[in-house]
Amino acid sequence: MSNVAAGDLRHRVLIQQQLTTRDDDGVQTTDWVDVATVWGSVEPLSAREFIQSGQTQAAVTARITMRYRDGMLPTMRLVHRGEVFNIAGLLPDKVSGLEYITIPVSAGVNDGR
Repeated sequence: MSNVAAGDLRHRVLIQQQLTTRDDDGVQTTDWVDVATVWGSVEPLSAREFIQSGQTQAAVTARITMRYRDGMLPTMRLVHRGEVFNIAGLLPDKVSGLEYITIPVSAGVNDGR
């Protein structure tokens, strides 16, 4: 998605990252915590795009485009309308690399790896 118009970013997307903590007994707990809610464009891949990619059902099923955000990592996950998306990659825009980011995603629970 090049030259993204503000109106294209019409979906609310929650960015989450894992946080590991230890309690007083030394028991380690890992939870997903909210980082930010941003406006983005959530686009399921068309059947043609899916077939052309040569991917299996467990692979990339959609792409999410949002304004560039410093600190995004592939270990994070995105949530849109209650559906969890695993990040398959972070693709900066072709012009400056600092305006928009396109994120290929797959649906499903992400354990952060």
